[in-house]
Amino acid sequence: MPVLYLLGVLCSEGPWGRCMGSECGPGGSQSRAVWCAHSEGWTTLHTNCDQAERPENQQSCFHVCDWHKDLYDWQLGAWNQCVPVSMRSTGALQRPAVCTRGEEGIQTREVGCVQKADGVPAEDAAICEYFEPKPRLEQACLIPCPRDCVVSQFTPWTSCSKTCGMGLQNRVRFVLAPPLFGGSACPNLTEFQTCQPGPCVGPESLYSLRVGSWGPCSVPLPHVAVPLRAKGRVKDPETKELIKNKRNRNRQNRQGGKFWDLQVGYQTREVTCVHRSGNTDALSLCSRESLPVTYQACVLAKDCEVSDWTDWSPCSKDCYELNGPTGERTRTRRVHQFPVGEGEECPELEEKEPCTPQGEGVPPCIAYNWKTTEWTECRVDMLLSQQDRRRGNLTGLCGGGVQNHEVYCVQANSADHASSSLNSKEASRPVDGDLCLSPPPNTTQPCHIPCPVECDVSSWGAWGPCTFENCLDTAAKKGFKLRKRRIVNEPTGGTGSCPHLVEAIPCDEPSCYDWLLVKLDECIPDNERECGPGTQIPQVQCVNGDGEYVDRQLCRDAILPMPVICEVPCPKDCVLSPWTTWSLCSHTCSGKNTEGRQMRARSVLAYSAGEGGVQCPNSSALQEVRSCNDHPCTVYHWQTGPWGQCIEDTSVPSANSTGARAGVGGGDSSCSVGMQTRKVICVRVNVGQVPPKKCPESIRPETVRPCLLPCKRDCSVTPYSDWSACPAICGNTKRKQNRKRIIIQLPANGGQDCPEVLAQERDCEVPSVCLGYRWKTHKWRRCQLVPWSVRQDSPGAVETCGPGLQARAVSCRKQDGGQADMGACLKFASSMPSLTQPCQLPCQDDCQLTTWSKFSSCTQDCVGVKTRKRMLVGKSKKQDQCKNTQVYPLSEIQYCPCNKYNAQPMGNWSDCILPEGGRVEGQPGMKVQGDIKECGQGYRYQAMVCYDQDNRLVETSRCNSHGYIEEACIIPCPSDCKLSEWSNWSRCSKSCGSGVKVRSKWLREKPYNGGRPCPKLDHVNQVYEVVPCLSDCGQYVWVAEPWSVWKVSNVDLKENCGEGVQTRKIRCMQNTINGPSDPVEDYLCDPEEMPLGARDRQLPCPEDCVLSDWGAWSSCSLPCNKISTRDRTAYPVRQPGEGKLCPNTTETEPCSLNSNCYHYSYNITDWSTCQLSERAVCGSGMKTRMLDCVRSDGKSVDLKFCEELGLDRKWQMNASCVVECPINCQLSDWSPWSECTQTCGLAGKLWRRRTVLQVPQGDGRSCPPQREQWKPCPVRPCYQWRYSSWSECKSEGARCGEGLRFRNVSCFVLDGSGQGEGSLVDDELCGNLEPSVDGDKQITLEEPCTSPCPGDCYLTDWTVWSPCQLSCVSGDDLGFGSVQVRSRAVLAQEPENLLQCPEQEWEARPCTEGQCYEYKWMTGAWRSSSRLVWCQRSDGLNVTGGCPMTAQPLADRSCDPACNKPRSFCTEAGVCGCDEGYTEVMTSDGLLDQCTVIPVLEIPTAGDNRADVKTIRAVSPTQPSNSLPGRAGRTWFLQPFGPDGKLKTWVYGVAAGAFVLLVFIVSMTFLACKKPKKPQRRQMYNNRLKPLTLAYDGDADM
Repeated sequence: MPVLYLLGVLCSEGPWGRCMGSECGPGGSQSRAVWCAHSEGWTTLHTNCDQAERPENQQSCFHVCDWHKDLYDWQLGAWNQCVPVSMRSTGALQRPAVCTRGEEGIQTREVGCVQKADGVPAEDAAICEYFEPKPRLEQACLIPCPRDCVVSQFTPWTSCSKTCGMGLQNRVRFVLAPPLFGGSACPNLTEFQTCQPGPCVGPESLYSLRVGSWGPCSVPLPHVAVPLRAKGRVKDPETKELIKNKRNRNRQNRQGGKFWDLQVGYQTREVTCVHRSGNTDALSLCSRESLPVTYQACVLAKDCEVSDWTDWSPCSKDCYELNGPTGERTRTRRVHQFPVGEGEECPELEEKEPCTPQGEGVPPCIAYNWKTTEWTECRVDMLLSQQDRRRGNLTGLCGGGVQNHEVYCVQANSADHASSSLNSKEASRPVDGDLCLSPPPNTTQPCHIPCPVECDVSSWGAWGPCTFENCLDTAAKKGFKLRKRRIVNEPTGGTGSCPHLVEAIPCDEPSCYDWLLVKLDECIPDNERECGPGTQIPQVQCVNGDGEYVDRQLCRDAILPMPVICEVPCPKDCVLSPWTTWSLCSHTCSGKNTEGRQMRARSVLAYSAGEGGVQCPNSSALQEVRSCNDHPCTVYHWQTGPWGQCIEDTSVPSANSTGARAGVGGGDSSCSVGMQTRKVICVRVNVGQVPPKKCPESIRPETVRPCLLPCKRDCSVTPYSDWSACPAICGNTKRKQNRKRIIIQLPANGGQDCPEVLAQERDCEVPSVCLGYRWKTHKWRRCQLVPWSVRQDSPGAVETCGPGLQARAVSCRKQDGGQADMGACLKFASSMPSLTQPCQLPCQDDCQLTTWSKFSSCTQDCVGVKTRKRMLVGKSKKQDQCKNTQVYPLSEIQYCPCNKYNAQPMGNWSDCILPEGGRVEGQPGMKVQGDIKECGQGYRYQAMVCYDQDNRLVETSRCNSHGYIEEACIIPCPSDCKLSEWSNWSRCSKSCGSGVKVRSKWLREKPYNGGRPCPKLDHVNQVYEVVPCLSDCGQYVWVAEPWSVWKVSNVDLKENCGEGVQTRKIRCMQNTINGPSDPVEDYLCDPEEMPLGARDRQLPCPEDCVLSDWGAWSSCSLPCNKISTRDRTAYPVRQPGEGKLCPNTTETEPCSLNSNCYHYSYNITDWSTCQLSERAVCGSGMKTRMLDCVRSDGKSVDLKFCEELGLDRKWQMNASCVVECPINCQLSDWSPWSECTQTCGLAGKLWRRRTVLQVPQGDGRSCPPQREQWKPCPVRPCYQWRYSSWSECKSEGARCGEGLRFRNVSCFVLDGSGQGEGSLVDDELCGNLEPSVDGDKQITLEEPCTSPCPGDCYLTDWTVWSPCQLSCVSGDDLGFGSVQVRSRAVLAQEPENLLQCPEQEWEARPCTEGQCYEYKWMTGAWRSSSRLVWCQRSDGLNVTGGCPMTAQPLADRSCDPACNKPRSFCTEAGVCGCDEGYTEVMTSDGLLDQCTVIPVLEIPTAGDNRADVKTIRAVSPTQPSNSLPGRAGRTWFLQPFGPDGKLKTWVYGVAAGAFVLLVFIVSMTFLACKKPKKPQRRQMYNNRLKPLTLAYDGDADM
């Protein structure tokens, strides 16, 4: 910071360093760098700077340590007043002319570092800054716009204050909103005007008698306070002492005597005579016959006295609970002295405060949590739709289901014990569910029943050889041929449910082992010749009955196949092909009418030479037939029944009794080993049961097997809950209490059954003592007079009679009459009865009567009378003047009221309510999901209301009505989406390889009324299921018959050789495990694979070489390329003659891709939809996909082509999947009906509600929208006590001064709607109500008041508080709170006393929930040159103030110069115009000269479709029109000539306009009729789409 400038050189210093010191506190030091710098910034020598001005580089400081944080802190001052930014800124900011939201400002505060202990400023502010940054010193604020005072409109003028002479009238208004934020002050709330009804007859009264207020209550000084039950004066001291002792005893025994000591005294008031100017004059100037009473008896005021507070009671919570609710403790104090007279009221007698138990030994609070019973069995039927449920057979369902359990609340500390001791059948006692604070667990959960896997078996294998039943025992001659099949999956429950897997046929000559011919060796000619007859040696293998190779020694008893005779053709011999394989046997067995046959064939390859060669056999020798399956058609097998129930094996010691507890809670626990049996019989196919010896014993299934016995499970229930609380209602009403217990485990496997009784109910005990407190009043004591010394100077006063005061005691009782503490009545009973009342000690001549009795009751309406009576008492019975019944009537008679009642419906119809105990949809005995009745016929209700003849609400019983109209209604039942059954699966889309198959359902009925929705449908309302399928490429094969005999085309009869043709039949057949069986349509076989049906060939001639048929082509090496080749071979069947050679025995061709060489690859299909069991609705399923082998040309082929190549199969073919279960919405039962929302009136409603227990899932039925229902309460009249208006203030015996005003309390009936004032009814109807008005139990029927004397100027009573008003702009809260106001206006009666009037008053107070009001200017219609302008609040109230004066509309529009011409007036535009029917004649300077009548030119018009002639009237559209609705036409006035007789200018204008219009119309007609040119046809067509519109507004003044 620069400190010195010297020749462009200055001293500079750096910031102070850290305060350093050896000790904490003052005494530290800090330093900084100081250097000499040129003004341009570079550093120079110290000598260039003035050394005298060099700043210090070291100073003392306060060394701050960490412990100073506890000693010092920032002290924050209060924010100062908000100062506008415009006043703080140096630039001249223009403040806005109109304030809308407020003005931005800044407010500051003082912030200092002080010592915490005494607030002394710290040595250095850096001490506080060391620990915490210095708080901000300034903040932005908003200065609200000034708000002017807002007052109401004036009330009407009052009547004149005098009936003659000159008086005053006044009118007042009241403050609605106080001035805020510097707004304008409130105007005068009162306006006065003089009035003079007429001259006074005689002298005007100038003086008035005024009474003052009553003075304090006091007792005469010479005497002691007179006790309440004081007798006459006693002069004897002993007797006086006896009476005193007796009085003290009575006072001690008297109820409530210790709480108040009533002393009757007296009070006086002053009576003065005042002049109307307000001055007091002599009493004699006020002419009165008698002066008012100046004394009265009173009770000496005593303040309430209370005891000290008791100690705090123990905390209502006696346990520790983290984050739990706190307890409460109380303390009380007792009343020692109740307030008497005007004494101070009692303070609060009870205090409460929250508390938590303190101390080390506080136990933790009992916690509660939810516990559940075991889950019920999983049920699928609850998920079925209506359609599925009606199909009947609901057994065996599986897959996804739902199960539920019951939830109940228990003590947490016993819940753990219960779970561990469930074995001993103990469980936690259920408690009220409200004690468990956490949300309850779900009562329903999804579950899964595993679907049974049906046993799947393969096809039957071929029949085996005839073997012994037991190869170890070959003594028996009987044998069997067997055929077998196998189980190809894992069925549920093991293989016991599978069909039989072995079938047997009895046979003869059995053998266990036999020789199997594997192949025949080549034919070797005999005698080592080259051709001719020879033999073939068979190659054999020893096999057992199952076809397995075994040791050759085992076949030593079997017949070895002999060598086969054969022939090797010589060059001139006939050549035959080898035999084909034997065909399939035509029948599987042989019987009377059936015999199995199989055939084989061979063909001629070359004919013999005819001479010297072996001749070809005839055609019959080219085929051979042999018998097959010659065993009889008697097939036997063992048939097994289902396994029986697992029963205890008596041969094994039982463990079920001891192990019973092990299975608690577990479903599959076992306790011992049992046994199961089943029935096994021998069955002959198509016949039935046969003796067992018919079936092979060796393969007989077992009939007994061991099994695991499940444990017995006893029923387990909770203990009974505590009895429910009895309602705290006194009286003879029978109430019930109940308790229940809950089944937490059902019995199983023969365990102990559950108890039948799960709930108990009993009557509540009627309390002998009903809790409650009431006040008891005691006998009124003697009437106490004002002391004679005070009233003896009053004229007409008598010592022993006159007005006085009497008192009584009040005590607190229980409802049964027992004594109770006074504090209980103060807290729970109604307001305390009065302790004193005025009384009258009758004088000698006074008449004394009892009070009136109640009126007698009427026996029926409109008949007879009701009476009430009173009687004379005491000496009055003998006085004649008291017997005058005209003056003192002793009875009163009233006619019984003639009441007529009429009933009428009231309000809306209720919801449609179903009767209790709904039906269950579905099978009998089957609980359906959500089985609360949701639909059907119900009833709706409408309240009935009863009125009497005066339209007053009465009890509905008067109209012989039970309070409702009832009518039937229907809640439509939900209907689920209905689909058809699944169609059959379509055929696989491909006959070879992977394809798809499809099945579908179609829509039969759409859902309605909240039924289950449909699955997603296609455009034809169908839903599809598509699964991949795999067609075996070998299931259909071409089968070729043997080649026919050669047909030689150029027959050489000698040689029988040359070109020839061979044909054969080709058929498509279905392939089976035993080979091709049945012929099928040719299209099912692959046409590419179809063998040739004919072949051309050179038939060899004699001595030619004869080759066999070509063998199969060899495989091309992969990958395919044109370099590689494939070949096929043949072998010589007949050697050529001499000089002849055999052709090539090998053929070769190049490998060509997709011609004779193919690549192969796997193709995986898409996943199928999730497939469920047929008996499942949802849950776990399986999705599948198929593997396909695809050739490189795109054709699907048999999987073996890919398998032979060893291609990698890395795909998973099956995967588990889940179909979401369609769980319907489940609702709770309806709650009990609530209490009526109103205790009386028309609008009361009863409600009941239900909650969602289970939200819908999947395609489940959605929740009904109605979760609550209502019905009307019976209409009951609303009775309430209500005050009448205050009477006028009356000063007894005087014209003005202090007096009393009175009001009554009466019974009113209302309808509870809040509208209307209600109707006055007999007080008896409010007899059951607690005496209170608007919630105030203190009934006040009289109060002191002041009656102004003539000439007094005084303030009115306070107005009621205005509505709470919020500080806001356009509905936005400005954040300055709400305020309400009340005011007092000034009233005067004499004009000359106005200067003596007090100031008007108003006061404001903050409030909450204020309303936002807007103010805007309103204007009325113009009346001549003025109109009304006023300010209106947004609620429609007209006010003064509140509207911005800058925006006030104009209220006056006077024309200058004034419009004084006849028939002229001032228009809104501020210029003079003429009345209707007159036209303006203007001067050259534009001023109105005169108004001239327009000649009548009648233009008939229809209705209101008139031409508008613009006149000056159009400038004032708000002026009323004289036109009447329904007039057929109107007369208009046009004046073409001016006053000088010449045509007016506008006539020329109209003529010119008409001419132009005529030319325009002619031109347009010409253009329209003109023939268009050809090229413009398109454009004219477009123009025709846009017709030209001509508009003319009929303006005649243009």
